[in-house]
Amino acid sequence: MQTTSKGWGSGLLGVVIFSGSLPATRIAVMGFSPWFLTSARAVIAAALGLLLLRALREKRPSRGDLVSLSIVAIGVVLGFPLLTALALQHITSAQSIMFIGLLPLSTAVFGVLRGAERPQPAFWLFSGLGSLAVAAFALLQGGAIAIEGALLMVGAILLCGLGYAEGAALSRRLGGWQVISWALALAMPVMAAIAAATRPDSWAGIAAPAWIGLAYVSVFSMLVGFVFWYRGLALGGIAGVGQLQLLQPFFGLALAGLLLHEPVAWTMVLVTVLVVLCVAGAKRFA
Repeated sequence: MQTTSKGWGSGLLGVVIFSGSLPATRIAVMGFSPWFLTSARAVIAAALGLLLLRALREKRPSRGDLVSLSIVAIGVVLGFPLLTALALQHITSAQSIMFIGLLPLSTAVFGVLRGAERPQPAFWLFSGLGSLAVAAFALLQGGAIAIEGALLMVGAILLCGLGYAEGAALSRRLGGWQVISWALALAMPVMAAIAAATRPDSWAGIAAPAWIGLAYVSVFSMLVGFVFWYRGLALGGIAGVGQLQLLQPFFGLALAGLLLHEPVAWTMVLVTVLVVLCVAGAKRFA
């Protein structure tokens, strides 16, 4: 029980950190192209991760772990950051955040497929209700959503759920921060080449907010958040702790309203209460 509680606490901290990712990405794409932003954040995080691995003399993963690390890299190092950055060229960060409500279901499904977890039937009921509440809220307050942005966000959610589940299963053997660090290191050569090919022609016109956005998604979204998130999933269960992501849209919407002055509906509070109850129910039956 104590281990499970630690997992949920660590997972919640990861969710809070991830909540700033889409608003920060929205700010960053005002100065950088989606391809450069995706690759640059990965290179910066990989450099930090490699420093940690070297400083703490971590053992290298086995060859058998390379496939899983590649899946993590495709899902959370390349897929989710790139597709969300592309989506944010068509939709607002507030609209994109609401798609995160689908991420717990995606993570839970891949947790069953890749993590050999078997939640109770009631878990799927609470998970489905929570996701439905978030999706309904998105439709009611989001206004017209560009189809290109919607499709890109759905693809991002699928890849992210796969990367979360695969990384969580691997974290049980390697450790949470080690998994994301090794995945970043594995992707670093490719991402460095993309960053070099897509770098801005001139750095002079890039405003400070874009640099701050890049710094946040590089250090916190790409590395620090995963330290807590993968630890939480490994200790508390992929399907169960993954339901905490239902809270992420509301943390993110608050940030979008505060930092970007994007409109946020008052009904957010009511839906947040409903989502919290669904998370509690999912936790009970995970």
